[in-house]
Amino acid sequence: MTASMTKALLRLTAAAVLLASTTMADSSFAAAQLCYRGVNLSGAEYGERDGVANVNYTYPSEETVRYFAGKGMNVVRLPFRWERLQPVLGHPFNGDELQRLKDAVALIQKHGMVVVLDPHNYGYYDKVQLKQPPATELAFGDFWARLAVEFSNQKGVAFGLMNEPHDIKAPDWLELANTAIRGIRTVGARNLILVPGTNWTGAHSWSADVLGGGANATVMLGVTDPLDFYAFEFHQYLDSDSSGTHPVCDGTDNAKRGLNDVTDWLRKNGKRGFLGEFGVAANDGCLDGLKQVLDVLNTNSDVWLGWSYWAAGDWWPPEEPLNIQPHNGRDKPQLKVLVEGLSKKATLAPSCALIKPK
Repeated sequence: MTASMTKALLRLTAAAVLLASTTMADSSFAAAQLCYRGVNLSGAEYGERDGVANVNYTYPSEETVRYFAGKGMNVVRLPFRWERLQPVLGHPFNGDELQRLKDAVALIQKHGMVVVLDPHNYGYYDKVQLKQPPATELAFGDFWARLAVEFSNQKGVAFGLMNEPHDIKAPDWLELANTAIRGIRTVGARNLILVPGTNWTGAHSWSADVLGGGANATVMLGVTDPLDFYAFEFHQYLDSDSSGTHPVCDGTDNAKRGLNDVTDWLRKNGKRGFLGEFGVAANDGCLDGLKQVLDVLNTNSDVWLGWSYWAAGDWWPPEEPLNIQPHNGRDKPQLKVLVEGLSKKATLAPSCALIKPK
């Protein structure tokens, strides 16, 4: 990164503030149907920071990408580890890891799918919580400015700021998110940005002040994007504690209520949402719950961009309850529910664009 880029990252110019104030009122996001429906292809976030590619972690294979594209899915949320891409904060990316990430993006695009880049770090860098040195706001903004340079205005690439921040109060996370957004926009990237909340960005707890400092529903209205081209990312599982760690769906009613509440919040505030993670086991009760979640999203496509199911991936064990990676040539029961109506890919509406038009 050049010195001029670094200086620019530290400035929020008056022009950017003016642009934000004038574009916020111009949001028109309604779509006739969900824009993006797909899957998280897990694997590149595996292991420790010094893990060896294809030994300790892996990016999606072409066979896997082709399989899900063939089912009619059109988006892959792509988890990876920040520490492997940027081993030293404030310094250039590891060239080999960056190339692996770029190759994975190109492979997904080759099969007609778009990509959500997902630093899968839970609001931490190398076990240091964000905002604590050396994982400061500036370091987070620097990371996103560098990543934005690599994928700036590339068709079919959205930026997911961070997977499931937690243990951090909403005002602190808001400052981090806004710093990252400034970095992205300062280098000229017009890509769609997906902004999570804190507290695991759960839909069910969006309006609750769990950590003190205010609820996501209140605090995250302070997101500032000079282009006003972002959506909120939510996660929601159907077990009783909304963790996705149990093979039962005894929290379906709570999950559905949370999604409906968030839907109302999005509509009231003129915002868009994306369900970045949700998943169920393959029993009848969970499959029914999955249908209920999809129904909420499908009937509210004016505010929901779409979804990416958690999860699949080449190294996912067949016995993992939520896994939809095919095994022995067989589709998983959850996949059959997910792909109903996806066999014919519809033309995407202008409101589905991932690059803000100039």
